[in-house]
Amino acid sequence: MGNERTVEQVIETHKRSGEFIQVDGINTFVLDQGEGEVVFCIHGVPTSSYLYRKVIQSLSAKGMRGVAIDLPGLGFTDRPEDFEYTFHNFAKFCARAAEVMGITKYHLLIHDIGGPIGFAMAAENIEKVLSLTILNTWIEVDKFKKPLPMRPFEKPILGEAQLMAIQHPTWYLLFSQLGVNHADALPKEEIYAYVDLLKLGDDGKAFLKIMRNFQKSDEFKQLCYRAVENVPYPIQAIWGADDPALDYEHFGNEIKRAANLSTVHKLDSKHFLQEEKPEEIARLVVQLAQKTNQ
Repeated sequence: MGNERTVEQVIETHKRSGEFIQVDGINTFVLDQGEGEVVFCIHGVPTSSYLYRKVIQSLSAKGMRGVAIDLPGLGFTDRPEDFEYTFHNFAKFCARAAEVMGITKYHLLIHDIGGPIGFAMAAENIEKVLSLTILNTWIEVDKFKKPLPMRPFEKPILGEAQLMAIQHPTWYLLFSQLGVNHADALPKEEIYAYVDLLKLGDDGKAFLKIMRNFQKSDEFKQLCYRAVENVPYPIQAIWGADDPALDYEHFGNEIKRAANLSTVHKLDSKHFLQEEKPEEIARLVVQLAQKTNQ
């Protein structure tokens, strides 16, 4: 097994495959690969652009330009003390990042808290959105309750303790239970890398701020709905069908109703379907993009 990489090598490879841009004074990491129409990918928690690395390669191979930034507080991007770690502010940040990169039109690919963030971004930039692909997320922000494994992070002291308890072995277990159907098919070091990227530089303090800042107002919900109702672009949803946290039965159907979709593409995976099904996700995004060009 001489070709095994250390976690540090996995993270270094990921870092080398991207670049840094300045977005309103925040040093922001971005994966940007391929040529053609842009697919702007928005990640959730406790992840970063790292979750999209395979999807972006697949998009690039299929003639599109895959772009994913690390949101402030996560991955390699700065973790400013004074940043407002709310969904709406993240949406504004993503829109600014696209502007900084000179991207005027984009297909959106959103997941987890990247869902509400992406909905808000789309609602405020409807003329720039070419299509919207929704992965395991939610839109009824006012009614949302965090899945059980995520709830301790809301609470002071308990959240800090829970974060300290997330080490490589505990994360691997969680990832196997919630993230993918076949963890044994992935190199352990690639799974461990999520932990190191989460805690980089601040031991995860910014992550806790995000977990304690979920926006639930009716006003923000209305904004999210503006991204899926009577819009000029096509929408699709792709679901990791075995996700025990954001299960299809409840959340998949919620998205299906909200976006008025006749069907949802179900894939054999759990919450982190980008790890197991990058080809299928990229293929469906490309198919939807082609519809906008007919």
